[in-house]
Amino acid sequence: MANANMARLQQLRRATQLGFFALFLLAPALNLLRFDLQQTQLWVLGCRWSLGIDAFKQGALSANEAALAILLRGILPALLLAAGFLGLAWRYGRVYCGWLCPHFSLVELLNGLLQRASGRLSIWEPASGPRGQGGWWPLFVLSGLFFGFLWAITLLTYLLPPAQIWSGLLHGSLTPNQARFVVIGGLLFSTEMLLARHLFCRFGCAVGLFQSLAWMANPRALVVAFARERASDCRSCNTAQAPEGAACDVACPMRLKPRNIKRLMFSCVQCGQCLRECENSHQQRGQAASLQWTVGLDALRETLKQRRQE
Repeated sequence: MANANMARLQQLRRATQLGFFALFLLAPALNLLRFDLQQTQLWVLGCRWSLGIDAFKQGALSANEAALAILLRGILPALLLAAGFLGLAWRYGRVYCGWLCPHFSLVELLNGLLQRASGRLSIWEPASGPRGQGGWWPLFVLSGLFFGFLWAITLLTYLLPPAQIWSGLLHGSLTPNQARFVVIGGLLFSTEMLLARHLFCRFGCAVGLFQSLAWMANPRALVVAFARERASDCRSCNTAQAPEGAACDVACPMRLKPRNIKRLMFSCVQCGQCLRECENSHQQRGQAASLQWTVGLDALRETLKQRRQE
């Protein structure tokens, strides 16, 4: 039953990732969120978002009215959005990364392709899964290049009219600066996706960093707890994905060690893949999983236990 629940949870996570990925690509075209550099105009949910500065310059607003508009339409929404985002991270960690972030969706996709090609999830580490099949290499490389250039084009549409950018691509009429952005950005993104996907998530993403800092500040936050008194059960751990053992380590797309203490799991994205592999491994032997999510008072107990063992 637990294994079935975890499988359904992973299906739900995939659905939220796919939905947010589509939203990321379509948001500029639908004017859901973009800043038009040509018109110096912010679009939010299909509406022009103005701070009233132009009206103030034209004399339609007094200084006090303009200041109030900036506060209510600029500063306050930004503060509320940041507070809500960090509040969610304070309780549940980097759930945005693991459940919504379009870049992390590609991290998992490309990890899977690389594992099929080489038996590893990163070219920087030794093989840890089933033996690779060389026929997957072209698909891995082409996918990295495709999504790298798609990323550059999509980000450009957040700054310039999407119809203009896509029409320029189709007809070869991009301006020199637009073409430089696409080529240079595409090459940089492709390199990152092919060589350093999870490294960017761990060390280069400010959004992930602030989530992790908020999460670390809360000893009651959602955390992967390890039943250390049953550590001996892990000696015979293996699954189809990790035939040589350490299934939870192999499953982690961030290349973390899920049985570590919270401090060493700083960049955990709460994707739950380590939990799924742990369940798969222990279910084969009729045992309860050694890893589980805990939150609230149970998470506090786990934190205190870890501190005593350090």
